[in-house]
Amino acid sequence: MFLFHVSTLRALLVCLVALPLLLAGCLPSGLLPSSDFTPSVVAPPLPPPPTPAVRPARVAVVLGAGASRGFAHIGVLKILEGSKVPIHMVVGTSAGSFVGSLYAYGYNAFDLQTLALGIEKSDIVDMTLPDNGFVRGDKLEAYVNSCLKNTSMDRLKIPFFAVATNIQTGKEVVFAKGNVGQAVRSSCSIPGVFRPVVIGDTMYVDGGVVSPVAVDAARAKGADLVIAVDISADLDTRRPIGTVDTILQSVNIMYAQISTQQLGRADIVIRPKVGLIGSAAFEKRHEAILEGEKAALEALPQIQAALEKLRQEGRL
Repeated sequence: MFLFHVSTLRALLVCLVALPLLLAGCLPSGLLPSSDFTPSVVAPPLPPPPTPAVRPARVAVVLGAGASRGFAHIGVLKILEGSKVPIHMVVGTSAGSFVGSLYAYGYNAFDLQTLALGIEKSDIVDMTLPDNGFVRGDKLEAYVNSCLKNTSMDRLKIPFFAVATNIQTGKEVVFAKGNVGQAVRSSCSIPGVFRPVVIGDTMYVDGGVVSPVAVDAARAKGADLVIAVDISADLDTRRPIGTVDTILQSVNIMYAQISTQQLGRADIVIRPKVGLIGSAAFEKRHEAILEGEKAALEALPQIQAALEKLRQEGRL
C-alpha cells in the first residue's frame, strides 16, 4: 500500500512538471508567458493629411488693338473699377497697351478720362517724311514715360504686359520689364503708319499683326479669369479718306479677322460698338469712352457671376 502511494505521488509530480510545458507548446508564438510580458498599446489613428492650400485666382483684363477706338478701353475700366472688379493683371496690344500702361501705373479710370479728353494728337504723334512710316513714335514713347515718371515695367502697381510683333520672325513678343514707353511704342507701331522700333538687333511692329486681343498671353502669365475687350469687331463702314485712313481701316479689318482665334479662349468678351468711330478719329474720343461704358455694363452680370463662382471656391 505504501509503495502504491509513493508511485502514485511520483506520477502526479511528473504530470505537474510536464503540464506547463505541454500548455506552452500549445500556445501560438508571441503569446508565450513571460515574466516581463506587457500588454500591447494601441497607437492612436493618424491625423488626416492637411488639405492643400487653394491657389488664389488671378483676374486679367486684356485690352485690344484699334487705334483711336482705344479710348473705349477707358469707359470699360470705369465700369469695372466702379463695380469693384479685382484686376490682377493688364495685357495690352497697340492702343490697349497705351491705356493699359497708364492704368497699371496707378491712374484710376477717371484720371485716364481726364488725360484722354485733354490730350492733343500733337502730344503723341510726330509726323515725318514717309520712310517706312509717317510717324516716328518718339513723342509717344516720351509721353508714356513722362506720365509714368520713368517707372520701369516691373515696378508698376499692377503687373502689365505689352504685346508686339517681331517683324523678322512673325512671332508674338510680350514685353514684361524695362522701358514702358519703348514697349508701348513697339506695341503701337502700326506697319505703314509708324516706323518700326529697333531694339538691339530686332525690329518690332504693332502687336495686332499677330495678337489683336492677346488672350493667350494672359493665360501664359497665369490668368485664371480673362476679361477681353475687343474694339475691332464692329467694322467701320465709312469710305476712308487719305492714305493713313485707308491703312488704318485695312489694319482694323485684319484685326477683326485675327482676333477671333483667341477670343474664344477668353471667359468674358466685351465688344464696344465703335464701328462709326474711325481708327484715326481722335476727335471722337468721348463717344468711344461712352461706348466702352455701355458695353461693360452689358457684360457686368456675366463678370459678377464668374467672380462669385471663384469666391465660392475660396479663390477670391
